[in-house]
Amino acid sequence: MNDRSPLMQLVHTLRAVTVEFDLLGAEFAARHGLHPTDVRALIHLLDAARDDIPATPGWLGRQMRLNSAGTTALVDRLERLELVRRTKDTADRRRVLLEVEERATELGWSFFGPVITDVMAVAEGFDEGEVETVRSFLAAVLRSSRQARSA
Repeated sequence: MNDRSPLMQLVHTLRAVTVEFDLLGAEFAARHGLHPTDVRALIHLLDAARDDIPATPGWLGRQMRLNSAGTTALVDRLERLELVRRTKDTADRRRVLLEVEERATELGWSFFGPVITDVMAVAEGFDEGEVETVRSFLAAVLRSSRQARSA
């Protein structure tokens, strides 16, 4: 395939954005004494809360592809840093739920807030149809990458 075709340029731009976000995540982690795995776990937990998904340690372990011992160590570390708390599920008291502490959200916004604000400002320049096209494209790319990871 032509490396300079418009479609390949799109792929290269998407890859560059991915690398930049990864570097931002690593910088955030380093500034706050976290491991990049901690940041990924927090993102999964924030996404779960936004989507009303009950986040249990088992659920987080599956998302992170960690075994039970690794997940426990991860949650213990995040809890020690006061970024996550374990709570009893009120519907099933045998089950433990994971919740992101306000401190973690505040740290995230203090670091990523300017980037989020800039991205939203760029998107505000698009009409509804363009925003939907971008959202649809990114959702399809996400599905494709998840399928590749599952293979």
